[in-house]
Order: sequence, then C-alpha cells, then structure tokens
Amino acid sequence: MENRENRDKKMKKMSEKKEWTNGNGRTNRKSGEMLNTRARGDQNSGKSGKKNSLCPHFKSCGGCQYLDMPYEKQLEHKKKEVADLLRPFCKVETIIGMDDPFHYRNKVHAVMARDRKGRIISGVYKEGTHTVLPVETCLIENKKADEIIGTIRELLPSFKMKVFDEDTGYGFLRHVLVRIAHATGEIMVVLITASPVFPSKNNFVKALRKVHPEITTVVQNVNDRNTSMVLGEKEHVLYGPGFIVDVLCGKKFRISSKSFYQINPVQTEKLYNLAIEVAGLTGKELVVDAYCGIGTIGIVAASAAKEVIGVELNKDAVRDAVTNAKVNGEKNIHFYNNDAGKFMVQMASQNAHADVVFMDPPRSGSTEEFMDAVAILNPDRIVYVSCNPETLARDLAYFKKKGYRAEKAWAVDQFPMTGHCETVCLLSRKAQ
Repeated sequence: MENRENRDKKMKKMSEKKEWTNGNGRTNRKSGEMLNTRARGDQNSGKSGKKNSLCPHFKSCGGCQYLDMPYEKQLEHKKKEVADLLRPFCKVETIIGMDDPFHYRNKVHAVMARDRKGRIISGVYKEGTHTVLPVETCLIENKKADEIIGTIRELLPSFKMKVFDEDTGYGFLRHVLVRIAHATGEIMVVLITASPVFPSKNNFVKALRKVHPEITTVVQNVNDRNTSMVLGEKEHVLYGPGFIVDVLCGKKFRISSKSFYQINPVQTEKLYNLAIEVAGLTGKELVVDAYCGIGTIGIVAASAAKEVIGVELNKDAVRDAVTNAKVNGEKNIHFYNNDAGKFMVQMASQNAHADVVFMDPPRSGSTEEFMDAVAILNPDRIVYVSCNPETLARDLAYFKKKGYRAEKAWAVDQFPMTGHCETVCLLSRKAQ
C-alpha cells in the first residue's frame, strides 16, 4: 500500500511539472534570445492577408498536420483527443510535451528520384501518391541527417550513379536512410540499392566521409523487389561496424538498420521512465516485455525487477536485444524470437505467472489471443504503451471483460507537429 502511495505522489509531481513552454516562445540556450514557436502565419501575414506556413511543403507533404498550430494548442488538442477516447475507462492525467519541438527525428528517410527536367532530387512522397516531393530540409528532422542526404545527392553525378525509376524499374539508388544516436553522436548511413553490384563503393564511401567524417558506419541494403517496402533482406557493411550505439535512460543500445527504435530520444526517455515508474517495481517481480523490439523497456526495467522476459517477432531486433543486455550487464533478462501473442499463449498453457506485463504493440493494437493469454498469466499490473489511442481504447474494453481496469493514463507528445501521440496506461486486476 505504501509503495502505491509513493508511486501516486511521484506521478502527481510529474503531472505538475511544466513540461512545455507557452506559445509565446522557446529559449535559445546559447544566447537567451526568445524564439517564437508559433507558425509564422499566426503573426506574419502578407498584404493579401494570407498566412505563410513555416514550411513551403506543408500542404503537399502531409507529414506535419499540426505545423501551423501553436505548440500549446497542439498539446491541448492531443490531450483532449486521448481523454475523449479513454473517458469510459480512466482519466488522462496530463500530456508531457517537449521544450523544443523541432528537429527531433533521429531517423530520416529520403526517396531518390529525378524531376521532370532530369535533375536528381531527394525527398518524400506527396501525400497519397508515389510522386516524389523534393525536400532538402525538414523542421522535424535531424539537421545533420538532412545535410548528409544533400551531400549524397550531390555526389551521385560524379560517380555516374543513377537513381531508381519506379516506372521503368531501372536505376540503382532507391532510398537513403540516416540514423543518428542522440547521446553518442554516432551516425549510420544506409544506401538502399536495387542491385547488389555497387561500382566504386569504396571510393563513394571515402568521398562521403571526407565531407562528413562524423559518419561512423555505412551499410548497403539491397532491395531488388517490386515493392513499396523500403528495406530489403540482404545487407553489406561498407564501412564501420554496421550498427550505432545510443544511450537511453542510462543504458546502451545497439541499433541496426532494421531495428525498431523510437525516433524521438528526448521524449522516449520520459516515456520509458514513466512506464517503469507506474509499474511500481520492487525487485521481486517477474516481468514480461511484449513486443520488446531491441529490448529497450525490458533492459531499463531489469535493474528494478527479479527477472524479465522479452519477446519480439523481428529476429534482427532480438539479436540486438541480446547484445544490448550483455553490454549493460543485465543477467536477469532473456529474449525470445516469437510472435508475442503465440508466446503468451504458450506461457499460459504452461501455467506460468507474471507479476507485471509491459506491452508496446504496433498501431493496430494487440490481439484478443494475446490479451486472453495475459489474463491467464494473471499479472498484478499491465503497463500498456500505445501509439494509437483508438486501438488502445478498443483493447481497454476487452481487458475490462477479462477482469482488468484501467486506473490512469498519461499522454506523451512523441511526435510534435503531427497528429500522433503516445499514451501510457496502467491497468490492474479488479477487486474480487
């Protein structure tokens, strides 16, 4: 009882923290100068009275639905949306925002193409199409990643490297993916090509690193299929170890090209610390980390639990998770390469028990099979981390039928300027 009271006090204190600045501006830490976070159109209208967006691609791209909305209004809107969906189940305590909600994406993907004049461009698909919109800088992407993509674009002609044409099926370079470790500064560049044959690959990497010596690894990913999927199955390391290492919540994590890793490191620390806090771990619990990815939540929780079991379907992510546990010296965590639902059913069939279950499913949410198995495992608490409040509400309704009630929820603005939001929800067994 005392542990629960302490946890509630900490949660109340976290809720009262000022996690975001008001709409009048954000502070430039170097100069102390106040920088306005409102969209330019909110103050600077032309003579015609039309608003000017922060981004010239705002209407065509579709990625930043809330870009022209003051940040405090974004937070209010997102909290209300989550609260409305979860109202039948529990109260949303607060929404945790960012101090500086720009250039937070540590993973940047660019499509390579040619424009109508034959010039090489890189960018994103226009909303709802496969037409490439040339984008050189983005307000939510890491600036260094954008610079590296620009350099690659400039190097291609001198190496006579052709970009891939989706219509004809000819060309070499399809996409460029850049991943940056926020804490360590390590940088991975992934060149997605249509063929494994890469002429002058060593010279190309050398030329790229001459401009950007901070790049720590370069990987060639081969995608020779006619598919909308970005990454292919085969890879070749062209430079460095083939992965980068980041630090999150005091733990080191190895990230490969295919690993799932949250794209906003600042908010992810808040998200995971919150999830661990509400779990109320005392060091005596058997914890299951479902949909564990590269083991982030489970490894962070391991030092506060007796034993942790992580389950993930992606074999590359599981490989990284095992390595991450070893690097962090966590000997009480074990990972399994399996579908989360099937694995939980197997555990339940063996009359296993879990004290706490962390679940972080994809946007589609969990499955009834998975939730049935969780109920059989009979954990005291379930910590549900969701990137889609609609499927979260659906799953909370199902858990209610299985004897679990949602106690509290917290929204975390993991994706500023967009319409997306993460939610942490604590569930516990109903009193019999």
